[in-house]
Amino acid sequence: MKRNLSAADEDELVRRTAAGDRRAFDELYRRTSPWLLTRLRRRCADDDVVADVMQETYLAVWRAAGSFAGAATSGSAAGWLWTIAAHRLVDAFRRRARHNQVPAVQMSDAIAPAAEEEVMAGRVAHELEQALLELPSEAREVLRAMVLDGFSVRETSLLLGVPESTVKSRARRARIALREALS
Repeated sequence: MKRNLSAADEDELVRRTAAGDRRAFDELYRRTSPWLLTRLRRRCADDDVVADVMQETYLAVWRAAGSFAGAATSGSAAGWLWTIAAHRLVDAFRRRARHNQVPAVQMSDAIAPAAEEEVMAGRVAHELEQALLELPSEAREVLRAMVLDGFSVRETSLLLGVPESTVKSRARRARIALREALS
């Protein structure tokens, strides 16, 4: 039952990777790394961070291919791969912020924010974080996929395994709840 790797789709390559097939993993990498790299570079200009995220993503794919292959999911392998990469990118941004490795941007005195603006920005960020935590997990998942990961309604539907109408209604309810919490 050994099929030619070039004839296998990405879902099949992930299933074969889950079985420990190194050649299938190499083929999956060959096919998906160019578009994944492009997508990550659109969201992060730091080549070192992007390289780290790529490495962490494919390491996670190698280790967790069975979780995709064994799941009764209607999502695509490409969507699953992007979700892993997007989460790794967010983690990289968080690590960078925690370690104060965010590159310093020289601000001239003319554009320095006032103390009141800094306080308000921190307060709004805290309030937004609290409002997000109060949302049901289904609503947070939809917002994460659509806002942070940049997925369309259709992609989010496939990723979460729910109808597109459900994605739309969850997104609408989440936005209304956030608006009310922040007003």
